[in-house]
Amino acid sequence: MLVREWMTPDPIVMDENTSIMKATQLMKENKIHRIPIVKNGTLVGIVSDRDIKEAAPSKATSLDVHELYYLLSEIKVKDIMTKDPITLKADDSVEKAAVIMLENTISGLPVVDDGGKVIGMITQTDIFKVMISITGIHRGPIQVAVDVEDKEGVLAEVLEVIKGFKTRIVSVLTSEENVQPGRKELYVRVTDMDDEELKQLVNGLNAQFKVLYAIREDVSDIPKKRPDA
Repeated sequence: MLVREWMTPDPIVMDENTSIMKATQLMKENKIHRIPIVKNGTLVGIVSDRDIKEAAPSKATSLDVHELYYLLSEIKVKDIMTKDPITLKADDSVEKAAVIMLENTISGLPVVDDGGKVIGMITQTDIFKVMISITGIHRGPIQVAVDVEDKEGVLAEVLEVIKGFKTRIVSVLTSEENVQPGRKELYVRVTDMDDEELKQLVNGLNAQFKVLYAIREDVSDIPKKRPDA
């Protein structure tokens, strides 16, 4: 999956000489947490709501309200921005974006073209959306995890067993993390089946492999955050 398919295109950008007061207003109005900063249309930095909070005077300041507003209007985003931020290209993979965010502890990346113009933003929330899409949890409520030997053709063997039951395979994921050398885990998500069919499926897989678990999850009624929360 490519970044271009999941990024927010044409994001809000801000000139480097914009005040942090204006930046704060834009973030609140558009419910965003970071804004790419440009100079003559080219990306030069990025400002987050955390940067602004750290730059703003403490609530314990002795400044009166007029002095405070004057100060906030005088501080420019170029004074507090992260310069030369890490960027992505639209044809980079979402996996690369996730690795960069994780290893650098950042929650959003600007996407630029070859000329340095900002054409998108991709965030942790976008990465979560990709993960949900890949797993297929909305289309397949049952996940079966199987411990197998890491050898050629083993995936086909597992899927062949599953094909013998009245279900449809929605997604297949693999992992070699936290397993014994020469082993790997397969996570197969399938469409719903009744308890007896699921039990038979697990027994069929256990005859050749080691089933770690089989779970049914209904995400249709997960509580959602209230709009005013």
